[in-house]
Amino acid sequence: MSKGMSKPKASKARNALRRWVGVLPGMLGMLWLTGAWAQDNSNAYNAPHEQQALELYRNSIAFRTAEGHGQVPAFANYLANEFRQTGFPEEDIHLIPFVSVSGEDIVGLVVRYRGDGSSGRKPILLTAHMDVVDALADDWVRDPFALIEEDGYFFGRGTLDDKLGVVFLTSTFIRLRQDGFVPDRDLIIAFTGDEETGMVSTRGLVNEYRHLTDAEFALNVDAGGGVFDEDSGEPFVYFVQNAEKTYATFELTVRNPGGHSSTPRADNAIYDLAAALGNLAAYRFPVMSNDATRLFFREMGALTAGEVGEAMTRFADNAQDPWAADVLWNYPEYVGITRTTCIATMLRAGHAENALPQSASATVNCRIFPGVEVSEVESTLVRVADMPGLELRVLDEPVSSAASPLREDVITAIQNAVQARYPGTPVIPYMAPYATDGVQFRSAGIPTYGTFGIFIRDSDNFAHGLNERIRVSEFFGGLDYWNDLIRSLASPGS
Repeated sequence: MSKGMSKPKASKARNALRRWVGVLPGMLGMLWLTGAWAQDNSNAYNAPHEQQALELYRNSIAFRTAEGHGQVPAFANYLANEFRQTGFPEEDIHLIPFVSVSGEDIVGLVVRYRGDGSSGRKPILLTAHMDVVDALADDWVRDPFALIEEDGYFFGRGTLDDKLGVVFLTSTFIRLRQDGFVPDRDLIIAFTGDEETGMVSTRGLVNEYRHLTDAEFALNVDAGGGVFDEDSGEPFVYFVQNAEKTYATFELTVRNPGGHSSTPRADNAIYDLAAALGNLAAYRFPVMSNDATRLFFREMGALTAGEVGEAMTRFADNAQDPWAADVLWNYPEYVGITRTTCIATMLRAGHAENALPQSASATVNCRIFPGVEVSEVESTLVRVADMPGLELRVLDEPVSSAASPLREDVITAIQNAVQARYPGTPVIPYMAPYATDGVQFRSAGIPTYGTFGIFIRDSDNFAHGLNERIRVSEFFGGLDYWNDLIRSLASPGS
């Protein structure tokens, strides 16, 4: 296999990104767990803060905080009570009611950890979301709303996305408080209640309740994170998210008088829409880059062999290099980092099999590069579709956000926390083509950095899917990561 020696390394780099940019296809079958992957056991972690966090994790997974089940307020109240019992004063615990886009009562939870003010700096905001994507028990091997330990893993809905983030932050605040830690500035937790649906609570917390959440910067425990090598299980790379693309959906409609299918006419709404979509399919938005994407490709290029690695390096040096852009275009996990993308995702047309269509509509979902206005993309779609009479409207209210600057203090603190667990692991910033609560905070002027604090294998990524899981050792290791990270950023004299 000497001729293919460069291929595994390139494949590892490609697979490493798939977990964190959200394009790794969901794996529906269980993988056989052997060797080091099956040796983790929660009974080996007996420190008081570890057992306390495990109990919090177990109770958190039991709340079915998916849309339609009304359990977000109950979960938020449970968490608020945990803070009260640790000694956080009532005036620093805020349960804020909202109504989701579906009309369901939800809650945002804000908790302030008072510092001594010695740094003279604004607070640090720490955010995660309490809601989850629903899971159907009949589809799972185990009860999705019970934390189950098996073969060195914790299983359950939200074990990764994002009850994990909620537990990390809650348990870290409790641990620091019990240790008598006094930060040099205030620390603020903001737990949102509908990240997976409409982000109503997120917008409310950062806008209407800005007096409670205003901060110098935010750390988002719903993005970033590390990747284990698929074969060896060794840490490969750790990603820090500092930018997200704008999520915008457009509806394109062609209308026609219609008629009887036995008397076809030259203009046909379905054919016209198909022609417009064909024009869009052939179009490539201009190549773009920013500090984060150039640094990402420079670092990943050094880790990736073959043509892909060379393209990454050349792109980092010159984003307008046509060869590099063309190579990266052919890799779904990378193309979204190089430009705006728009893709047709849904179709609706006609009303009867024996009638000419009176209308045909398509849903086109766009992920817009930071700094590009939604109106600019809308104009481009109209121009490229090149279909007279085409109707185009923007669905919902897209939120744009600029990339957060690569702050030396934040990146260094994250690097140190990662190195404490896995020395020598490269830490690389990246721009996500998907959306989290982070886009709302960045849009409101709070620089935000996604950092999960854990490592997983690509094949262990079941977020939103069946049998979601996390390694036992990574759960407990993440507790230390967050303790180290917050102390590093907020210790007096740091």
